[in-house]
Amino acid sequence: MPEINVAIVGACGYGGCGSVEILAFHPYAKIVALVDQEGVGKPYSSIYPHLKGFCDMVILSPEFDSIKEKVDVVFFATPDGVGQSYAPYWIKRGARIIDFSGDFRFQDLDRYKEYAKRIGKPEDHSSPELLKDAVYGLPELHREEIRNAKVVGNPGCFAVSCILGLAPALSSNLVYLDGIILDAKTGVSGAGKRPNPTFHYPHRYDNMNAYRIGMHQHVLEIEREFSLLTKQEIKVTFTPHVIPLTRGILSTIYGRLKERCDVKEVVQVYKEFYKKSPFIRIAGPEEPQQSFYVRGTNFCNLWINVDQRTNTLIVVSHIDNLMKGQAGNAVQNMNVMFGLAETTGLMRPGQYP
Repeated sequence: MPEINVAIVGACGYGGCGSVEILAFHPYAKIVALVDQEGVGKPYSSIYPHLKGFCDMVILSPEFDSIKEKVDVVFFATPDGVGQSYAPYWIKRGARIIDFSGDFRFQDLDRYKEYAKRIGKPEDHSSPELLKDAVYGLPELHREEIRNAKVVGNPGCFAVSCILGLAPALSSNLVYLDGIILDAKTGVSGAGKRPNPTFHYPHRYDNMNAYRIGMHQHVLEIEREFSLLTKQEIKVTFTPHVIPLTRGILSTIYGRLKERCDVKEVVQVYKEFYKKSPFIRIAGPEEPQQSFYVRGTNFCNLWINVDQRTNTLIVVSHIDNLMKGQAGNAVQNMNVMFGLAETTGLMRPGQYP
């Protein structure tokens, strides 16, 4: 198979670095451009020294005319608003887009406006004509649409954890659709690389807090995907927390079971639903899980439990927010888009610092 030429815009952020770490060892991908406002003219390894000898490419400024090689796919590891501004430029040049922000996670303008309002961004979209054909980039649920997509909106990290955690139960009609509770905790890297007083080490160490209760932007993705699975509108209670951890998300998901059932039956439902999804690992109550088990990997580990006393399904979902919640999932999307096995370049457990 010919090489896939990849340009990474926003290469110096955590999402960009995670993408470089994977793609530098990907057997069919070639990084042809690293673009950022930071470090222009410097070798990439001067920003991330652990990549010295693996990626010493010079960082380019956002003037895309300096990219001479053909580009097959552009990773926009950028804040909201950037990908939507430049996607048409690259599509006209035959490239496909994987955007890490919320710019292309929604297929209609009204939903996007609600999302933009929640994060305090302008509600106007620079490329509304692309929304209707953009695909939500969660391969476990949308791999067929992703295969032919020109624009893929990589999901939010909380959304990945929660959607994967409950999708089989909803698809199999195991739980009531009202009263679903999602209690999620994330490491500090989820806030990105830019310094912020609330994420400064002395403030964050030995400290944790809930935030954006009832108003987090990822709820919009979660409810949309849950509603598609059940073919009716679903509302959930979602509470995110920041904990003193560098990377990782743990989401505890609660749903009231419609019937009494043994946890082994539920585990089988989950295994059947994800039988073609190589990055989903299912564990029963006898196999307690930890965030460390997915650190530096693209796996989502789902720990399935049933509280027989209250007849409640409890799923604990673990992902690495920088991998399955960001760069790893983006590369998985790229693999699907270019006809590769989803695991290509992604099956090296624990390789990241």
